[in-house]
Amino acid sequence: MQSRKFHRIKSCLAALVLLSAAVLPTTAAAKPAATSTAPAGYDVVVIGSEIQGALLAKEAVKAGLKVLMLDPRSKPGGELIQGQMFFLDDVNDNQKRSLVQGEIKSLFNGYKAGTIRKAADFQRYYDKVIQGIPLKSGIVLDRVDTKATSSGKTLNTLTYHGKDGVKVTIRSRYWVENTDYNALSGRLREARIPGMETIYNSTVPDYMAATYMLNFKNVDWNLLHQRILEDYPLTNVRKKYGPNTYVDWHFATGFSNITNRYSTKDKQLRLRGLNASYQKNGQVIINGLLIYDVNPADPKSVESAVRKGKAEAPYILSFLRKNIPGFAKAELNGFPEYLYIRDYNRYETKYVLEYTDLMSSRMFWDNVSIGGYSIDLQGTRAIPTGIGFGKPDRYGLPLRSFELKSYDNVLVTGKNVGASIKAYGSARIMPTTALAAQTIGIILGRERNKRLDDLNVEDFQRIRSYLKKDYQINLQ
Repeated sequence: MQSRKFHRIKSCLAALVLLSAAVLPTTAAAKPAATSTAPAGYDVVVIGSEIQGALLAKEAVKAGLKVLMLDPRSKPGGELIQGQMFFLDDVNDNQKRSLVQGEIKSLFNGYKAGTIRKAADFQRYYDKVIQGIPLKSGIVLDRVDTKATSSGKTLNTLTYHGKDGVKVTIRSRYWVENTDYNALSGRLREARIPGMETIYNSTVPDYMAATYMLNFKNVDWNLLHQRILEDYPLTNVRKKYGPNTYVDWHFATGFSNITNRYSTKDKQLRLRGLNASYQKNGQVIINGLLIYDVNPADPKSVESAVRKGKAEAPYILSFLRKNIPGFAKAELNGFPEYLYIRDYNRYETKYVLEYTDLMSSRMFWDNVSIGGYSIDLQGTRAIPTGIGFGKPDRYGLPLRSFELKSYDNVLVTGKNVGASIKAYGSARIMPTTALAAQTIGIILGRERNKRLDDLNVEDFQRIRSYLKKDYQINLQ
């Protein structure tokens, strides 16, 4: 009897073991870990994949720093790649000497020479820049953890999740805002720098219009060039077609006397004067279609603007066929899936660049870039044609204009530069902010034993020396 009883107990225990083995994995799978337990540590984490931050990250990687790029957008490249902003604005001083320096100069050299004009050319350039940079696209920022320090605040950790929904918490020595909608800096409670609303004394925040780029094919560029030459001298061309009208074998600008006659189907849109780049083989891309009131932080606002731009394009094509030489047989040639965002919220930095700094050609002891573009504020609903405030010669942009005011480890790049709205009209241009970003990346790598906040005048004398010698970057 005892042996039979023992046998039944042993059988029951075996069944329980089998049942546990069947149940436990299912239970564990149903409750995945929501957050990584030990935050990974980095030297530099860049939020967003605009070209400026990519150049910063590239230099940091080359210096051996541990770098991560987290992109809230589903595809990398931002304004340059996804927005197809393929009409590049040069920067010159008042003696017509180019101020484009650093790695971005190779892009501009290719652009001017005609070897970088089409989407595939720009994509190859961008891919070369981001090669070797760990990049995760389509992430969502969940939380930032800041703490007080003796001199202000520091960004301690950041938590995000990807498409799998798993939350990851990371630490970094430095964080970089590199989006066009303040994905990071908008969470850090700094004061907003007043924008376009100050130009016309409003209290409601306002921003320069975004642009939807227009692609065409079957354009007879030779005919366009010839017809404009026939109307020379240039004073007569501009009287006929509008101020700043100019055409050469590569680029065309102006024609506002023509475009002002066009009435958009949607009043959120406006066709301004054209900035056109000839991409060869009858292909042309134009920066000219403004879209007001776009909120780049709201995906629905962006999607609506893109949809409206696509819908307007066939009507613009019909208008150009009838009114611009060389466009009689033009056709549409595809559509960007994103916008060129000129302007959004910017937050106070340790130094906010002012209009008087530009117009007095001020140089700073901690220069990281040199600017000189015209002060160009594009249109808003309240100022449809935009407004200009003159052309500075050459001026400096200090490191402090790229350091968030209250933080010792948060940097900003690109259109997040700390500048008053008038100064921003010039400082916002790609080669100016790209040079600043690359310079900062170099400094992060070569001055790793000293915090940026602790760099002094003597340090920057040494920094300027090796920037000029090793990188052909002149910041004076």
